[in-house]
Amino acid sequence: MSIRTRKTAAALAATAAISLFASACTGSTETEANDDPNAETTLTLWHGWSAPSEVKAMKENVERFEAAHKNIKVKIVGNMTDDKINQALRAGGSSAPDVVSSFSTTSVGKFCSTGAFVDLNPFLKKSDIDPAKVFHKPLLDYTQFEGNQCSLPLLSDAYGLYYNKDAFKEAGITEPPKTWSEFDKVAKKLTKTKGDSYEQLGFMPNYHGYETTISHYAPQWSPTYFDADGKSNIAKDPAFRDMISYQKKLVDKLGGFPKLKKYRNTFGDEWGAKHPFHTGQVAMQMDGEWRLGMAKDAGVKFEIGTAPLPVPDDQIADYGKGYLSGTIMGIASTSKKQNAAWELVKYMTTDTDAVVAFSNGIRNVPSTIEALKSPDLKHDPSFQTFIDIAQHPKSNSSPANVDGGAYHLTLQDVGLRYESGKLTDLQSGLEKAAQQIDTDIAKLK
Repeated sequence: MSIRTRKTAAALAATAAISLFASACTGSTETEANDDPNAETTLTLWHGWSAPSEVKAMKENVERFEAAHKNIKVKIVGNMTDDKINQALRAGGSSAPDVVSSFSTTSVGKFCSTGAFVDLNPFLKKSDIDPAKVFHKPLLDYTQFEGNQCSLPLLSDAYGLYYNKDAFKEAGITEPPKTWSEFDKVAKKLTKTKGDSYEQLGFMPNYHGYETTISHYAPQWSPTYFDADGKSNIAKDPAFRDMISYQKKLVDKLGGFPKLKKYRNTFGDEWGAKHPFHTGQVAMQMDGEWRLGMAKDAGVKFEIGTAPLPVPDDQIADYGKGYLSGTIMGIASTSKKQNAAWELVKYMTTDTDAVVAFSNGIRNVPSTIEALKSPDLKHDPSFQTFIDIAQHPKSNSSPANVDGGAYHLTLQDVGLRYESGKLTDLQSGLEKAAQQIDTDIAKLK
């Protein structure tokens, strides 16, 4: 499990804010790889993990690297946010990191375009590594920007559906829904009202329902965020209109926005034992692979089922796909030890044994094609759902951009206003949002 601050709207807002004001270059686009990777040296690695089990898994992976590279020692600094990373890279100096691991895939466009992270293409070529043969395309999409492969995937996340098998059995439901029309019926059937609230809610559809954001819903409709000219496509691609319209109808069918919002306010912390799926307050939950381990750690009393998220009825042939994201890893352009740093990045991101061991320790999805197939993976059988989603040819992610993910917030605002009834003309809202996205991005170029 990875408790990732990038999964909260607040964190995304912070990332976007950093992008909007930090238009000055945080680093050099020139690769200064003149150091001897065989020389005795010490690298500084910054990462965002903070939970004891995660810190332990990172430490053990680094120790395996050091055992294979006797001349390189690694100083590990955890619990580092993108805010701290950006400040350190702007300042440079001996206290800045050599290698950075970030949870925020939305920051990739900024890291690449400003030169904060070096382009890894020369290093990949030097090591005779073809990234297209190592990683599935969605992971390469969110780790590069405009041909600059300034980061590589370090484990990944796959989003799917969790469901309470006991609640399903009680309601006479024999299998998870595969289409959104089936999902409507199942969510309604699982919902038990209690006065002006709920005893059990089939599913919390609200955009503030933890992982139920537009960027996590939308992949099931296979959207195209930007057109060939780099302009926002959200008002032209019907996938966005269809997705937001569907969600609004589901909100209304399950009791309406005010009632759902009131019930949502009774939920426990997303990262704690009192998560509403753990407590039985909701019978289905959209979430990433980490939820499985968290639910078991919380000691849930029911049997947990996992499945891919549903798809539109006319896309049933694509059932099994989902939203992919994950941790990224790159080399700071301010580092004077880039060849040595590459040895660490290469090991952590492309070595099958290293990726598998880290996946087992962190309980995230492996990020390489070979690691996904490894017999050494030690995950619960229910985890296979997310392994399969990660390998599905139609699984997709959100593209990187120079705005640091601000376009997500602009689109999310449309959804929030529409589900609450503050916005009634969805198409007009999408058109205005597209104009705003284009304006914001143009200011950064």
